[in-house]
Amino acid sequence: MLIRIKQLGQSKFVRNVAIVATGTAGAQAITMAFAPIITRLYGPEAFGLLGIYMAIITVLMPVAALTYPIAIVLAKTDADAKGIAKLSAILALSIAVMTSVLLLVAGDWIAEALSMQAVAGFMLLIPVAMLFSAFQQIFLQWLVRKKQFRTTARVEVMKALISNSVIAGVGVVHPAGAALIIITAVSQGFHAVLLWFGIRSSKEALPQADQPTGTVRELARRHRDFPAYRAPQVALNALTQGLPVLMLAVFFGPAAAGFFALTRSVLAAPATLVGQSVGNVFYPKATELYENPTELQRILYKATFSLVALGGMVFLPVLVAGPWLFSLVFGLEWREAGEFARWIAIWMTFSLSARPIISTIPVLGMQKFFLTYEVTFLSLKFASLCLGVYLDEVMFSVASYSLVSSVFYILLFFMVCKRLAGKVSIS
Repeated sequence: MLIRIKQLGQSKFVRNVAIVATGTAGAQAITMAFAPIITRLYGPEAFGLLGIYMAIITVLMPVAALTYPIAIVLAKTDADAKGIAKLSAILALSIAVMTSVLLLVAGDWIAEALSMQAVAGFMLLIPVAMLFSAFQQIFLQWLVRKKQFRTTARVEVMKALISNSVIAGVGVVHPAGAALIIITAVSQGFHAVLLWFGIRSSKEALPQADQPTGTVRELARRHRDFPAYRAPQVALNALTQGLPVLMLAVFFGPAAAGFFALTRSVLAAPATLVGQSVGNVFYPKATELYENPTELQRILYKATFSLVALGGMVFLPVLVAGPWLFSLVFGLEWREAGEFARWIAIWMTFSLSARPIISTIPVLGMQKFFLTYEVTFLSLKFASLCLGVYLDEVMFSVASYSLVSSVFYILLFFMVCKRLAGKVSIS
């Protein structure tokens, strides 16, 4: 056992995961430390407004640069990666301008048509948040490509400390949903700036003086599966994540939406801590192992089953005592959120374990399949929520949505493993 632990400690992959996890853990620890203060300042209705706004933003964020930033890691040379980053920036600026024009002309009508009048006054923040998000992804993917995980870890901690401090400080004076929305939008731009400074301050993060293998237009065409398949898939996935908040707000009120938004945010914290850390390190590793499918299969299985076991241990207390824990930490008015948490914990366990699988999908060229798969399950998730609305049972909506989401990740694991097994047999 001691020899095995020593071997794990010497593994570069494990060390990189630990570095990213340390930064994410620091950020999540800061967020959780502020959470009992912030929830007592703002209340469920304010979190419901923020949840509605974030549901809109997360659907539109992938469209901002058509997910081209993800291809930065796959580029053959640093010059190609710079070309993809330039393409992403141009697309982000263009789409932000077009979105601004659309919202200026028809923003009120869109908000009314979607029953989102509560956030109609913040519609013009949407293109700003989209632009910030695109540049954040460009800089983050560049740092992942250069394996500068220490830099991303430091930035995570700084962003969490400053944004949560501002939210708490403003909450003392003006504890409204509007404040949460504005600060959240601005914090994305701040995150992008911190990542940019991280790149400029590290010699290892700067691009090498190599030659491109194609023009920007050729690079766009070479990686066209990202806008064609990955962007719609990510947008649909974001829609399925935001759908419960929107439907709960419309049919059960903003407080129910606030319960769900906070619960998912809290339970996603440990899932993000480990899952994002593993995903960021696993993606470039899987790219390197594309020509060695047997080894890729081995580390994929190992990472996935390890995360299933870890998720089970992390979320077991929530399954057992969710209402008591939420009322203790966040206040008595959040007890119902603890009931939501029991079901969402199951979903988050499988969401955590799927991070290596999702990182493997672009490497295996399965993005078209992933889009089709996402569309199929979007309809099933929507149906599960509608059934809860029909029965007028908010808890049924949350439970059925969480279980369908869990099945989504379980079946995805088998589909990806089947494709990888076929590649192993050919090799």
